[in-house]
Amino acid sequence: MIVGDSKPLEEILEMIEGKDKVLVLGCRGCVTVCNVGGEKEVGILATTLRIARKKRGLPGSIEERTLERQCDPEYIEELVDTAEDYDAIISIACGVGPQFVSERFPKARVFPGLNTTFIGGALEHGVWSERCQSCGNCLVHHFGGLCPIARCSKSLMNGPCGGSANKKCEISPEVDCVWHLIVEKMAEMGRLEELERVWPVKNWITSRDGGPRRRVREDLKQ
Repeated sequence: MIVGDSKPLEEILEMIEGKDKVLVLGCRGCVTVCNVGGEKEVGILATTLRIARKKRGLPGSIEERTLERQCDPEYIEELVDTAEDYDAIISIACGVGPQFVSERFPKARVFPGLNTTFIGGALEHGVWSERCQSCGNCLVHHFGGLCPIARCSKSLMNGPCGGSANKKCEISPEVDCVWHLIVEKMAEMGRLEELERVWPVKNWITSRDGGPRRRVREDLKQ
């Protein structure tokens, strides 16, 4: 899932300063799962903004709405009759959300209420960990199902650096050395010799370094 963090309240208040009619717009996709942008969080943020503005003697209204997804034009279209009536829309979706809303409604002032952080999964309730860097060429099957690109702090493809100790990365004792995990996993699978392969310098053109990416499925186009 895409994981995000809520922006600080003061930053959001600064964004909407002078804006009387505000919509807090949530998303039922990834940000609902990681508890930062769903219907519940829309209510919490809207209430917090109302209280903060009232304490400061600021006028205006804060309204609430949650779309099924903000990354799909079909659901963005639900705002067609109201989007440009607001002085500000705070999108608490991943970074795609405020862009899609802005593109569809060019006169609307749309602000991000979240900071998109990474693609990852839940280790336990309330704990998420990065697992994918969207490099565009997945090779995890060569490394025991673990990704050295996303999980090695240096994205090393040919074994660990010299800085790891006690199974941990040199950047923090809280971060596992993924190469230690890879070696252990490959040994358990009887595939250790496969790690003798020398990988060339990675071609990052399939990643973001090749410019904004686009995927077209001709079989799905209408």
